Amino acid sequence: MDCCTRWNATYCMLSTALEFKDVFPRYQQRDPTYNTLPSEEDWEKVRVVCSFLQEFNEVTHIISGSEYPTSNLFLPELYNIKRLLNNTSMGEGSFMKDMVNKMKTKFDKYWGHCNLLISMAAVLDPRNKMKLIEWCFPEIYSEVDAIENIVTVHETLRLLYREYVDAHKNNVAEKDVSGDAQKESSSVSSIVSAKGKGKVRTTFANYIKNVDSVEQVKSELELYFEEGVVLCEEDDEFDALSWWKMNNLKFRILSKMACDVLSIPITSVASESAFSAGGRVIDSYRANLGVDTIQMLLCAEDWLRARYQVKRKENVSKLIFNLIVSLLDMCYFLLI
Repeated sequence: MDCCTRWNATYCMLSTALEFKDVFPRYQQRDPTYNTLPSEEDWEKVRVVCSFLQEFNEVTHIISGSEYPTSNLFLPELYNIKRLLNNTSMGEGSFMKDMVNKMKTKFDKYWGHCNLLISMAAVLDPRNKMKLIEWCFPEIYSEVDAIENIVTVHETLRLLYREYVDAHKNNVAEKDVSGDAQKESSSVSSIVSAKGKGKVRTTFANYIKNVDSVEQVKSELELYFEEGVVLCEEDDEFDALSWWKMNNLKFRILSKMACDVLSIPITSVASESAFSAGGRVIDSYRANLGVDTIQMLLCAEDWLRARYQVKRKENVSKLIFNLIVSLLDMCYFLLI
């Protein structure tokens, strides 16, 4: 079960061996040539390594999901990895100290700089907001870098929100220019038809309809930060996009910005398969297909999988893919 180039295969092998710990002494009694029986010290090391790699295994399954948005889930898991590395490296007498120090060096190499997309997605999760940034950044970065990165994330969110506000105003202005004639005619006809006391109310109602929104003293982003974080009992089933959809009327502009940011996938394949996905996307027999054709095939595959609620498995994926390719080949020959 072990593969020397994949750490999760090592974890799978060790965890399985740990379950069958009692079998090894019995095997030694049956086979006299078996002379590699692990000692109690060896089994204790196996337990420590399994508990260490188990955290990485769980994190990998969370951040490598391709059937759900994961951008807002990445930063807490990143913090969990850095905390685990720090605690293990500072443990006295740990036999994994040298290995963990090498892992910390690689971690700092790839995550030493603040990733704004991951940070902003975490802030736009109502369970986190800026509280998560202020809590986990001192663990991931140094004290000076943590303060600087917190300010950077906050200012970047303000600038991005300002762009959405300007785009919203321009969109409203274009709609007002194109619909002035219809608004004026409808308002005049309603005023003429109104009588007595209802005339003032009708005029005011038309004014409210024509005005897009009342200028607020505080922006939606500031109001969002001032509210407390959302606490939910079933945290695993919480959907940030559904929350923003429910609060669309309260945060009209910010909800649009949140949906655009949270819908960006951090990763769509397993981390170990990121550099060898080509063979599983298209086989060697159809390697000469155009880029547009491949994109259409993958898009149609996703649509069919979502329509029939088919999980992303290799055998099912190949079956659907080959079916779509066959249909396209038939259409191509018919057109010829």
